[in-house]
Amino acid sequence: MPIETLEQHERLVQALMDERRWPQGGGDRRRIDTHISTVLLAGDVAYKIKKPLDLGFLDFLSLASRRHACDEELRLNRRLAPQIYRHVCAITGEIDSPQIDGHGAVIDWAVCMRRFDADAVLSNPRCVIDANLVDQLADTVATFHETAPSSPIESAYGNADGVLEPMRANFTQLGDLPQPDAQRVERLRDWTERVGATLHDRFAARKRDARIRECHGDLHLGNVALIDGRPVVFDAIEFNPCLRWIDTANDVAFLTMDMHQRGMADLAYRFIDRYLFRTGDYASLGVLRFYEVYRALVRAKIAAIRLRQVDAADGVATELQQYLSLAGQLTQPRRGALLITHGPSGSGKSFVTRELPERLHGVRLRSDVERKRLLGISPGTDATAQGAYASTMTEKTYAALAEHAAVAVSAGYVAVVDATFLQQRQRDAFADLATRLQVPFVIIDCSAPIDTLRRRIAARQHQRNNVSDADHAVLERQLRTADPLSTAERRSSVHVAPDQELDVGALRDRITRWPRVDEEP
Repeated sequence: MPIETLEQHERLVQALMDERRWPQGGGDRRRIDTHISTVLLAGDVAYKIKKPLDLGFLDFLSLASRRHACDEELRLNRRLAPQIYRHVCAITGEIDSPQIDGHGAVIDWAVCMRRFDADAVLSNPRCVIDANLVDQLADTVATFHETAPSSPIESAYGNADGVLEPMRANFTQLGDLPQPDAQRVERLRDWTERVGATLHDRFAARKRDARIRECHGDLHLGNVALIDGRPVVFDAIEFNPCLRWIDTANDVAFLTMDMHQRGMADLAYRFIDRYLFRTGDYASLGVLRFYEVYRALVRAKIAAIRLRQVDAADGVATELQQYLSLAGQLTQPRRGALLITHGPSGSGKSFVTRELPERLHGVRLRSDVERKRLLGISPGTDATAQGAYASTMTEKTYAALAEHAAVAVSAGYVAVVDATFLQQRQRDAFADLATRLQVPFVIIDCSAPIDTLRRRIAARQHQRNNVSDADHAVLERQLRTADPLSTAERRSSVHVAPDQELDVGALRDRITRWPRVDEEP
């Protein structure tokens, strides 16, 4: 008789946990429960069994629906974690004496996986998440998104109403909370509807730009495992394609929201900066914060569902409060800032600005990278022979930098534009942009003796992963044609001498104290 109720599911799990009733064996038995599945760990194998539930956004009540979900889970997760996902297996026999891949009628289905250390997931507080790990994870996600199939333009996926539908469903699940939580949820509902209405054109542009893709759908820290020292993403959403065929920014938002919730805001911005360096999808910043609020409410919804279940763990109520609070914080408006560098090739601009995205909570735009992106080549490819430093290419590069910076700043991020900015008109264009956007504007002025510049240019031409192709000819031309900073520009600049550390704290204070338009200068 197929499993039909949660009580029967629990009996099946208890039977499978009993080594006497499970001839397949496997020591060190453990179980891990989510709100929709139970995972049984036995020996070097893990079996994931769906719970017979209908939660609106998923329906696992029938045996056939659970079989389909298992097949989809295998297909989807082999994209990112082929070393984990093995096959789909039948559970046969009786509820109290089940067999894995046995004979007879099937009573349920399971996904068979390679067992890994359940404590080696990034949501574990004991798991150390450092800059290198974040970079690896960003590279993995960026590559996955860039290669994932995109939704056809005629598909309903990614349309404005489709984007808002799961968000509205969250509020339905959160609809019976007591006060004052109910008031907080109502404020978040109003914010979602109001801001979502203003983003209709952006949603349409995201779909036209092929940013609606078959994503992971549940990309949070609890679904990233450390295996052999590298982050491996697992447990993609299989049960509802609408939650998987989404904006890539929506996928990223779950990870960054999770980092914010765990007090790792600096690493969240590092992840964003690295991801954008790899993908060039700076337009995603226009919707990322909106999706981060949605993802916080997804977590709040899950906590609310668990509170209604008899096996809810201690601390779930606190978790609900934390995610509602974070969602509220993420709705608060933020003022961005525009920072540009100044100095010839080899003056240390990239070195000085390398950590600014995570320390100032922003993103870095590099002319060397964007120039090659416009040429359709990778950052590590030599573009000198392709006219990368011709005047027309330089104009296109600065125009692209300005476009990306405007999106970032308007969304409340600090945009750090790493380019030479040796021409007065180039600097004036970005100063005017900051004025129009009513945000702080600072020039990070980098300098070095000519001999030092030449030595650095020569040295980095032999370095691996160097994205700059500027050679001595480019440097000499820069030195001949550069417009020095004006007196007015120097008042808006911070000078960094050779091998000097930029005082990021002072820079942050300067941005913070910058007068708003309704304040006295």
